[in-house]
Amino acid sequence: MKKILFTLVAAIMLVGCTKVVDDGKVNVVTTVGMLADAVENVGGDLVNVDSLMGPGVDPHLYNASAGDVKRMVGSDVVFYVGLHLEGKMIDAFEALGDKAVAVSDGLDKKKLINADPEVFGGAYDPHVWFDVDLWSEILPVIVDKLSELDPENREVYELNAKSYLSDLDSLNNWVLSRVSELSPEQRILVTAHDAFGYFGKAYGFEVRGLQGISTASDFGVKDLEVLIDFIVERGVKAVFVESSVSPKAIEALRQGVESKKWNVEIGGELFSDAMGDANTDEGTYVGMVRHNVNTIVNSLK
Repeated sequence: MKKILFTLVAAIMLVGCTKVVDDGKVNVVTTVGMLADAVENVGGDLVNVDSLMGPGVDPHLYNASAGDVKRMVGSDVVFYVGLHLEGKMIDAFEALGDKAVAVSDGLDKKKLINADPEVFGGAYDPHVWFDVDLWSEILPVIVDKLSELDPENREVYELNAKSYLSDLDSLNNWVLSRVSELSPEQRILVTAHDAFGYFGKAYGFEVRGLQGISTASDFGVKDLEVLIDFIVERGVKAVFVESSVSPKAIEALRQGVESKKWNVEIGGELFSDAMGDANTDEGTYVGMVRHNVNTIVNSLK
C-alpha cells in the first residue's frame, strides 16, 4: 500500500496538477483538525486551509485516497504532525519532498515522551497537542513556511502567531486552574487508548489507556484484566470514551470492573485524535481542550 501511494504521488507530480484554488492565497492542506486550526489562526485571510481528517477520524489508521493525493499535490504546502501519527501516509509525505512539513520538527525533543518500543516502534508519543504549552511551539514552523511561500506577508503571519500564542497562554493557565480543583489522588485518567500522556505530564495526571499510543495496536485479555484491577484498587470513579475510537472496549472495561463489585461510570466522551464538528466550540483547538478538561474534572470530582 505504501509503495502504491508513493507511486501515485510521484505520477501526479510528474504529469502536473493545478492548484486546488488559484485566488492569490497560500493553499494549505493539513492532516488533523488541530493543525488546521493552528494554520488558520496564523494565516488568517491569507490562506486557504483544507484538512484531510475530519471529526471522528483516526489518524493512526488513515489511508490517503487518490483524491487526497491530488489535494496534497495541488496545494502549496502540506502540514502534518509527524512522529508517526499519520503512519500510513509517510511514503506520500516523502514523495512530496519539501512541500510536506512536519510541525513536530520544531519541538524540543527533550520535551517529548518516548513510546514503548514494543508497542510503537520506539518512536516518540505523537499526541503533543495535549500539552498546550508544548503545542504552541509549532507556531514558528508554520510562520516560517508560510513566509517562505508568501514573503511579503511575513509580518502579518508573525503578528497573527503572536496573538494566537497569547490565546494559548491564557488557555494553559485556565487548564492549570481547572485541574487544581482535583486532589492529586483524584487525578487518574483512564481512556480507550494511551493518547493523553502529554496531558498527564503537563497537568499532573496518572494516565492509563486500554490500547497503546497507536490504535493500530490491539489490547489483549491480560491488558483488560490489569486495567480492571487498577481501577478497583485505586477507586477510580470514571473512565472515558474517545470520539475517534470505538466505545466497545471501554464498555467491556466498565463491565469487567462491575464484576469486581466496583461501580465506575463512563464519564463522557473526550476528543483525542480528532476535534469536534465544524462550527462548534469543540471544532476549535481551544474549545476542544476546554471540553476535555471540563469533562474530566466534572466526572472525577
